[in-house]
Amino acid sequence: MARKKAYIEAEVIEKAMDLFWRNGYKNTSVRMLEEEMGINQFSIYASFGNKQGVFLESVKVYKKNLDSIRHKLNASQNGVIGIKQFFYDFVTFTNGKGIQKGCLVCNTVGELGEKTKPDVMIELMKFTNEIRILFVNNLKQDPNKTAKTVERQANFLMTCMLGLSLGSRILNKKQLTDYIETTFEQI
Repeated sequence: MARKKAYIEAEVIEKAMDLFWRNGYKNTSVRMLEEEMGINQFSIYASFGNKQGVFLESVKVYKKNLDSIRHKLNASQNGVIGIKQFFYDFVTFTNGKGIQKGCLVCNTVGELGEKTKPDVMIELMKFTNEIRILFVNNLKQDPNKTAKTVERQANFLMTCMLGLSLGSRILNKKQLTDYIETTFEQI
């Protein structure tokens, strides 16, 4: 008979996500995960396979936590204004609990680069593509934009999001506001 888990997976993954988000993938050890999650190494391996499995589950929780602002952008009928609001909402989201953490996905891609394992990169790029599609859909709301312009501006905004992610870790509120306002002067 299988043993009943003495923990709730959603709760321990939320803790693991915070740890990866604060420390990065490489700097997070299984020992650190044990301590943060409050479960032993055996339970980590039994439930998630390995550190990478914990991380992939953490990315899912991260995406879910970001759903409120993603859904807000998805429902937006304000075109570029809706995307601009997403940028502001993103800064608020990434500075939760008074810690400037940037974006977990962008941080990980920046940290691991081409060394990222394929299944991890696929999950990270899925997230990035979902955001890009939201940008495309909002840019298309302007009937004066050609398909080529929409594509170019969506690519530009994705690159700006990378900059915003990094900037949100080190810049103050005024600097971030200036960045966002200047970005949208270009659109």
